[in-house]
Amino acid sequence: MSDNKATVVAGKATPRGRFPHIKRAGDFLFVSGTSSRRPDNSFVGVEVDAMGTTNLDIRAQTRAVIENIRDILASEGARLSDVVEISSFLVDMNDFGGYNQVYAQYFDENGPTRTTVAVHQLPHPHLRIEIKAVAYAPRPR
Repeated sequence: MSDNKATVVAGKATPRGRFPHIKRAGDFLFVSGTSSRRPDNSFVGVEVDAMGTTNLDIRAQTRAVIENIRDILASEGARLSDVVEISSFLVDMNDFGGYNQVYAQYFDENGPTRTTVAVHQLPHPHLRIEIKAVAYAPRPR
């Protein structure tokens, strides 16, 4: 097996560009920026009513993003507990509280280091959050 392998994971939303969901470099796994997008290109945490009013739920989006990352890591035999670094991108820091509440359901002070920044926008107007991750997951020897 190569120590340098890039993978587009079957069953996940296809990347909107020419990049993999995950790349292994030796014992490290690098997960590309991940959103709440489903394989059918719809988004978790987005409701649009009959009048066109949009409700964007940071809690639902955060949960979906972390679970997408969990699934992507599983493609390389890794788990969320293997994550050593998280970088989160929020469109609005007013979402920080809801994001933080959901994040704490998956990670605590023994988990990965984390950086959270506000960004002007993400690749779709319904996205409130994107997360990228680095995991340490040595291959069995």
